[in-house]
Amino acid sequence: MAFETLSERLQSALKNVTRKGKLTEKDVDVMMREVRLALLEADVNIKVVREFIKEVKEKAIGETVLKSLTPGQQVIKIVNEELTKLMGDEAEYLNFGTSKPAVFMMVGLQGAGKTTHTGKLSTYLRKKDKKNPLLVACDVYRPAAVDQLKTIGKQLNIPVFEKGTSMNPVDIAAEAIAYAKENGHDLVIIDTAGRLHIDESLMNELKEIKALVKPQEILLVVDAMTGQDAVNVAESFHQQLDLTGVILTKLDGDTRGGAALSIRKMTNVPIKFMGMGEKLDTLEVFHPERMASRILGMGDVMTLIERAQENFDEEESMKLADKMMNATYDFNDFLKQMKQMKRLGAFEDILKMIPGVGNQLKDINIDPKQMARVEAIIYSMTEQERKNPDLINASRKNRIAKGCGCDLAEVNRLIKQFTDMRKMMKRFSNMDPRQMERMAAAMQRGGSNPLAGLSGMMGPGSGKKGKGKGRGGFRF
Repeated sequence: MAFETLSERLQSALKNVTRKGKLTEKDVDVMMREVRLALLEADVNIKVVREFIKEVKEKAIGETVLKSLTPGQQVIKIVNEELTKLMGDEAEYLNFGTSKPAVFMMVGLQGAGKTTHTGKLSTYLRKKDKKNPLLVACDVYRPAAVDQLKTIGKQLNIPVFEKGTSMNPVDIAAEAIAYAKENGHDLVIIDTAGRLHIDESLMNELKEIKALVKPQEILLVVDAMTGQDAVNVAESFHQQLDLTGVILTKLDGDTRGGAALSIRKMTNVPIKFMGMGEKLDTLEVFHPERMASRILGMGDVMTLIERAQENFDEEESMKLADKMMNATYDFNDFLKQMKQMKRLGAFEDILKMIPGVGNQLKDINIDPKQMARVEAIIYSMTEQERKNPDLINASRKNRIAKGCGCDLAEVNRLIKQFTDMRKMMKRFSNMDPRQMERMAAAMQRGGSNPLAGLSGMMGPGSGKKGKGKGRGGFRF
């Protein structure tokens, strides 16, 4: 998760004030000292930290907060609002202008992920805005940069305009615009050259391309893991090129977070997108209010809903739900649901988007290989066995276990739990509304922790790990 260490530190500092029924100015001072240290360790710019602490403290020691019935919650609300303001208040989208094609320049230093994110942005805009993009290879200096962009274009089935490495990048850009107009491309994304450091020749070339193509967007691709250096890079590029936006890469790891919390404040350039993984479809719009909520462990329901809408077929989901209620749900249906879940992202990240759940995940270790083991068992079944699990007898279980390389005990557990689930769903379908209400109430009385049963549900790798090949069990 992005900013995991920063998130833990901030949540720990705020937890102390939420436990108190009444707050004093001294309590706020202690909390703000911890918040300050957490931000500095995350490599947030010192000027930004000072201003942030000043703003939060002034509001937190106000009479309205200190005399509130829930002062701790009021303080968290203030921190959340100030974090959001720090990162830009609201998401800012791209400007396509009125003339066609729209032209975007991707700029940045070498190694930040510029070429990869040229591909990510193109496939995102083709899907989201129905654009017909053309990628332009203007990095003629880095070895294999042109080939890399061509490979990405081939993977995405998006055309790449290139003239090799001997032609001037400014001339390549000019020819690309003409080509785009002739061939009906309404978007041109230019992958420009980078350097290991900012120099005069790099900036002069970028200025020439800018003057010629008059881009609607000049997007700086910057590595979030470089912390304060990312802010310095952004400031230098902005002074020379007048940036319109930033794409932060490598935000899927536990980065220091300083870049996301400093760039907007220090440069006034909005963060427009964030890279959340290595795959070419892992690009997300940067929503300041959602990122602030994630950092404070308050979840991110809107992003979860959007991912589900993009990856789940509503009609197919309704069919699966119907089959579950009628006890006709089979292993083929289960495989479909697993594939849908995988498209949403890592299971731990999904859970952290649910308000109130993220804080309870520390002791839960979900093994990503578990899903692959379940898939291996199901794929070892014949088509008839997947459609009708009741056919699977002892000899068939032995064959399935040998076919997937799992213990027989694992195969038995999966089949038993699948059968039990179908029986339970059948009972649900036969209940009247009052019976279902009583059952829901009984489940609610079983414990307040929403993750109490997660270890059992996820099987091996969840909760505390056991030893041996057959540890735990499969649940879903």
